[in-house]
Amino acid sequence: MGVFITFEGIEGAGKTTQAKLLCEYLLNEDKKAVLTREPGGTETGKKIREILLSKTTEIFPPKAELFLYEADRNFHVHNVIKPYLEKGYFVICDRYIDSTLAYQGYARGLDINLIKMLNDIAVEGVYPDLTFLIDIPVEISLKRLGEEKDRIESEDIQFHRRLREGFIKIAQENPERIVILDGTKDIDHIFQQILNHLKARGVL
Repeated sequence: MGVFITFEGIEGAGKTTQAKLLCEYLLNEDKKAVLTREPGGTETGKKIREILLSKTTEIFPPKAELFLYEADRNFHVHNVIKPYLEKGYFVICDRYIDSTLAYQGYARGLDINLIKMLNDIAVEGVYPDLTFLIDIPVEISLKRLGEEKDRIESEDIQFHRRLREGFIKIAQENPERIVILDGTKDIDHIFQQILNHLKARGVL
């Protein structure tokens, strides 16, 4: 089996940048690696992502949002994550189960145990070996987003504060899996910390 590494964080934290850097590094080291994301890591998932992130005049119920994320995840596990892990790849994923807990649970207020149960159903036993949570203050997050925001980025500052608090709580409850990194540091510094953690754990 391969190694499954996920990147988490609030909007604008820099997780996408670090996920790309890690995948490029692994490929340059002649490792088998693939970069993917949620939502939208499959062809069907791209359609689900468009629904999730597009602004709408309709009410978008939090439970409907949750079910769409879990549907995307189940497609993702079957079509990308599990097949590549079975081939011995490093699978680098931009967002996974922790995002659903943070966004739909802590920020939206849906039942945490319900989300954990649905996550378990969707992933079918495929959990990350290691997760990097890149943490930044909410004020920096909103500044980095700029004017063009999608449906979820457009939520008010209280939503984003609950979101950040949720991610920190999830990390504190899973210290063996989740590494918190200071996203206010420069990109190279953060990436070096990631490599250091992977080497210390014997992954590299």
